[in-house]
Amino acid sequence: MVPGRGSLTIQEKIVRARDLLDARAAELRAQGPVRDSLERLRACIEASREVMAETGVVDECRRCEEVEGGSCCGSGIENRYNEVLLLINLLLGVPFRKGAERPGSCYFLGEMGCTLLARHVLCVNYLCARLRERLTPAQLSRLQDVAGEELETGFRCHETIKGFLNRRADGPDPSR
Repeated sequence: MVPGRGSLTIQEKIVRARDLLDARAAELRAQGPVRDSLERLRACIEASREVMAETGVVDECRRCEEVEGGSCCGSGIENRYNEVLLLINLLLGVPFRKGAERPGSCYFLGEMGCTLLARHVLCVNYLCARLRERLTPAQLSRLQDVAGEELETGFRCHETIKGFLNRRADGPDPSR
């Protein structure tokens, strides 16, 4: 029986994602649908980050974290990540550090914000009340549009990779 998402620590999930990368990176990168999906996801992530910077979300989140202690990226958020989403980050070139940089915060929160490229739906979609009030309707709509594209593309990428791994299941089970 494969352990559920909640039964593995983030460090164990990272080890499993690295094992998958070691065992399957060449195969995954050779697959046109996987490669195309990763490229589309990277473009969507870049578009989301640009809009977040242009609308002031990045600066506001940084200020909140540094001045008010933040709360969005609290300890435990990392437990929502599974091996496939972590593998996607590895395939996108994200290095994982050995431990949390900020005690009491998400394992992936670094000095300049989230250290991941491909993020969980909660991390992409969440806007606090202050940001929802501060953004104009046009900014909010634009941000929601790019976040939606990132989420849809991320989901498709996740399913493409998971499907490929499940068809060639001789390593750690990526389904959780």
